[in-house]
Amino acid sequence: MEYFDEDEVQGRPYDRTLMRRILGYLRPYRGMVVLSIVLLLLVSVLQLAPPYLTKIAIDQYLSPASSLDIDARYFGLLKIIGIFVLVLLLAFVISYCQIYVMAFVGQRIMFDLRMQIFRHLQKKEVSYFDRNPVGRLMTRLTSDVEVLNETFTSGVVAIFLDLFTLLGIMIVLCYLNLRLAIITFTVLPFLFVAAMIFRARVHRTYRSVRKRVAAINAFLQENITGMSVVQIFNRETAQYEKFSHRNKKLYQAHLDTVVAYAVFYPAIEILSAIAIALIIWFGGRGVLAGAMTFGALVAFIQYAQRFYRPISDLSEKYNILQAAMASSERIFDLLDNEPRIQDSRNPKKIPTIPAEVIFDHVSFSYNPGEEVLHDVSFRVAPGEKVAIVGYTGAGKTTIINLLSRFYDVEQGRILIDGVDIRDFSQRDLHRYIATVLQDVFLFSGDIGHNIHLGDRAISDAKMMEVSRYINADKFINKLPLRYQETVGERGRTLSVGERQLLSFARALVYEPKILVLDEATSSVDTDTEYLVQDALKKFMSGRTSIVIAHRLSTIRFVDRIIVLHKGGIIEEGTHQELLEHGGHYSKLYDLQYKDQEKEIQFRRDAG
Repeated sequence: MEYFDEDEVQGRPYDRTLMRRILGYLRPYRGMVVLSIVLLLLVSVLQLAPPYLTKIAIDQYLSPASSLDIDARYFGLLKIIGIFVLVLLLAFVISYCQIYVMAFVGQRIMFDLRMQIFRHLQKKEVSYFDRNPVGRLMTRLTSDVEVLNETFTSGVVAIFLDLFTLLGIMIVLCYLNLRLAIITFTVLPFLFVAAMIFRARVHRTYRSVRKRVAAINAFLQENITGMSVVQIFNRETAQYEKFSHRNKKLYQAHLDTVVAYAVFYPAIEILSAIAIALIIWFGGRGVLAGAMTFGALVAFIQYAQRFYRPISDLSEKYNILQAAMASSERIFDLLDNEPRIQDSRNPKKIPTIPAEVIFDHVSFSYNPGEEVLHDVSFRVAPGEKVAIVGYTGAGKTTIINLLSRFYDVEQGRILIDGVDIRDFSQRDLHRYIATVLQDVFLFSGDIGHNIHLGDRAISDAKMMEVSRYINADKFINKLPLRYQETVGERGRTLSVGERQLLSFARALVYEPKILVLDEATSSVDTDTEYLVQDALKKFMSGRTSIVIAHRLSTIRFVDRIIVLHKGGIIEEGTHQELLEHGGHYSKLYDLQYKDQEKEIQFRRDAG
């Protein structure tokens, strides 16, 4: 099974525990649910009236054997018609109120459930999103929740209407003619068998549909996000074929559902027609023999036709419940998956000033048996500026992930001011540490929102001051709307350097005590880098700072450099000390220095 298709959840066609959890979302609105059930009961009673009114009209006013004169018959017919219209109007009004009430409840439950899922996703560890495609998670919040809405509005409560109607019709049929009622009920075993076969088939198809929808959403999200890569490498045809393959699977899953419906409903109609034929035969003989009236036979046929409609509707409700089972399994599987990284029950207060950071014999691996860091120990004093360098894959970014507690260490400890970071709340820790990443993520919205992120405690004056400090105002003031300028999705209207400057302003505006720069200037051009370096030197003053950089020329101003290689520390010292040592750092510097000399010479030749 391919990565995008790993979305199957196994379970029973009907799970009482799942249904109990689904119905639990009705609890805050139980008053409205009770009102809806009462309205359904009234509707079902009103639906029983028209056939009986037809019986009265035929037997008392239309039958040649009636003893009433012609005027009395006309008046009686008008009275029946008036009652008939009144019943229909009342049924319409009550049905409208019932549908509105349950639609309101369904929308409120969807709102509550989406908020619950989104809040849960916000608490999940970063590794969870590494394992689960965005499209799959979006399916949980959108189409799976929508299925549950249909369950509440057209499924669970509406079942009561079918049950009330079915029970009422059975009582009336037995009252009108017990012998014909028994004949009508003889087809029920065949209906039961057909429903069981249909139920098993639909159970499989609904699971398949939900699985294929999630697979397509995940594939689309990844391919739309990476469309530039697809086009650059001319992979449009290959990706089209992959999408076609997944689309065909979804098409076939839907087609299987259509086939099940196409067989089941005509089968219901055939059984219903057989029952009606039996009623006409035996009931007609009863009318000819004088055992029952013609009006009673007509009413009986109408009731019999309505008798099979709720049975068919109950099968449809079962299909809705099947979809609800499939969707709720996935939703509750997500909600029951507790975050691996939890706050301490009694979190300690984090320092209010720059504090010492200690990595104490830290080991970590993303995959079992493949250590990324091995027995790493180092200390960063309060206010000290430390750089971490090494080849790609040495474990530099992992150190930042562990310090920010995106992942928890497997062995050892990370201490801030002598306290294990697991003893702090994640909220306090993330407020204490500001991380500027190489891959800048900007939200849809304006410049100002991407700096303060909607935090009302950050004033416009402070935001502008930080922007000036970090030299971001030089390009912001050139924009037509300045801080109100829309940046577009993921900041597509800005250059790489401008996005990087915004990420610096975003970090600095929160006044962190520890500053972490993860390859923060690797994507910035030389002119922009000069502006950033000037601001960073001032900003790092008095703050505990950890800098990760491929460009070794950008870390000459730090107090100490730690060299990582294959997950372990192999060198440590100042820039000058490491160069004089002639070790791993010296080789890295020589390689980059030669590349930079070539770049400088190229610029001179071009200029």
